[in-house]
Amino acid sequence: MAQKLETRRMGRTEMRPNALALGAAWLSSKPDEEVISAIRKAIGLGINYIDTYPGHREHLWGEALSDGLREKVYLQAKVGTHPERRKDFSADGTRWSVTNSLKDMQTDYLDAVLIHDPLDMESVLDKGRALDTLLEMKDEGLIRHIGAGVRSHEFHKQLIETGHIDIILTFLDYTLLSQSVAQTTLPLAREHDVGIILASPLGMGSLTGAEPNVDDERRRNPDAEPKAYSMWKWCQERDVNIRHLAMQFCLAAPIDGVVMFGPADKAQVEDGYKAATADVSEEIWEAFEAEFGIKRGM
Repeated sequence: MAQKLETRRMGRTEMRPNALALGAAWLSSKPDEEVISAIRKAIGLGINYIDTYPGHREHLWGEALSDGLREKVYLQAKVGTHPERRKDFSADGTRWSVTNSLKDMQTDYLDAVLIHDPLDMESVLDKGRALDTLLEMKDEGLIRHIGAGVRSHEFHKQLIETGHIDIILTFLDYTLLSQSVAQTTLPLAREHDVGIILASPLGMGSLTGAEPNVDDERRRNPDAEPKAYSMWKWCQERDVNIRHLAMQFCLAAPIDGVVMFGPADKAQVEDGYKAATADVSEEIWEAFEAEFGIKRGM
């Protein structure tokens, strides 16, 4: 029997989203109606934390959320992604980006805005830069929570320790392939009651069910065994869907927050939901742990 998406606590924010969130990175390349249909399908399935990518056709998210749907979701945008002002974390660039998002999505406020992938912390944290500007916009009621999406665990630490960051999006470092963030950012986030978004649960395509390229794996990490291929082969031999394992492993992480996947179309929205809610027996998890030494909830 399929599970249901549970409701989660997002750190110290008052947001209570369902466990699976919709990322925007791949959707924007599709035709307009397909983007709108995919977003509305996700909401219909109970996915109510919706991410956007400023500068990448955000108006389609506005159209998808019309007719009363905006009030049913938590809506998150970013700064630093717009092609016209990429990596611009100045006061003007930050305000310009958020203002465009509000206009394009036809909304008076954003539930969260993430500082997206800065190259250094000075461009974000120095006086009068992105964080100060977002705090001003929060005081103005235009945004409700401030977060950051960045890979560096050291950046996570610096951001969390400002006391102003409510959400950290971390990617690729809590999956079946790597759980390095479990030793760094996750305990720090718990200490400061910061919400977590675990992104890329399928390892940027390595855990989708398609046969991983062993040569690519070895080029990326020549000192390690091709883990994705080994897991794929193990699942193939047992008729286990590796997408289901990958998604549910992330959903079992010890976080106050959600797992965000990045579908490219409506069919992938449905696949992601199915992976998050499918029934995987305890025997499969025990056998997987015995083979690979990876335990859920670690």
